[in-house]
Amino acid sequence: MIPPSPFEAQLAAKPLTRQSLAVRGGTTELWIYGPAGIHPDAAVTTILLVHGFRGDHHGLEPVAAQLQGYRVIVADLPGFGISTPLGAKHDITAYSAWLRELVDQLRSSGDIGSDFVVLGHSFGSIIVAAALADGLAATEVVLVNPIAAPALSGPRGILTRLAVFYYKVGAWLPQKLGFAWLRLSIVTRFISITMAKTKDSGLRRWIHSQHHQYFGAFSNRAVVVEAFEASVSNDVSEFAAQISPPTLLVAGDKDDITPVAAEERLAALIPDARLVVLAGVGHLIHYERPVEAAAAIETFLGEKRLA
Repeated sequence: MIPPSPFEAQLAAKPLTRQSLAVRGGTTELWIYGPAGIHPDAAVTTILLVHGFRGDHHGLEPVAAQLQGYRVIVADLPGFGISTPLGAKHDITAYSAWLRELVDQLRSSGDIGSDFVVLGHSFGSIIVAAALADGLAATEVVLVNPIAAPALSGPRGILTRLAVFYYKVGAWLPQKLGFAWLRLSIVTRFISITMAKTKDSGLRRWIHSQHHQYFGAFSNRAVVVEAFEASVSNDVSEFAAQISPPTLLVAGDKDDITPVAAEERLAALIPDARLVVLAGVGHLIHYERPVEAAAAIETFLGEKRLA
């Protein structure tokens, strides 16, 4: 039996519109919570959420459920979930171009107005940072569990090295076998157990179920191998100096990928940044602490609008 989402009722109460857009050689799938369309000058804040590596839009739904009074758009990254791959290698340059073109299309259609916030989680934080450095315009930026430093330098760098080996084997094996290898459920469960920090048994079961259902939802072997290489070859600090909008960083003090000290260094590199550290949570803030994350986001956006 699939455990029910603790946030299902809140999400179901929000108006939902679905869209499919042709972006850079692929089709990007969107879930839009809020009004179906807005005038570019309307006083509506739109927040676009960009998920992390091997996830899809489901992972950020708990955060979307908590954000009240905003128009929230969640996309499946190209090649993940039900979005199709790009017509190019899935490196950080291509993902940056994808995000910028996606936003341009949404602006043209009136689905994004003048008050626009972009949020990236984990690998999504790198994509967002690269896009901002490449000219993406946003009113504010939110980075949740940002990858603040090279992955191999994290507190569990040995696990990253094992992951590099795992993906190299997946790329080396014959196509069909390599695809199956990269979707091994035992590996997904190990990652989920390692990352989850909550002591709530019901919440842990739901997190493991989410990973089991969606962590293998990638289009093909090339997509996931290329995206993995992009995720461990880049980090937000490379683009930090070029992130000009006010930026909120939301980190966990038990994050096994990026320690708090690295997040503090990243905050110092971004011209206008604030860091909020949540206690007792790691790299799964979006699953374990979406209420607190949304509260931090709403406080940040509210203060900036009153300034």
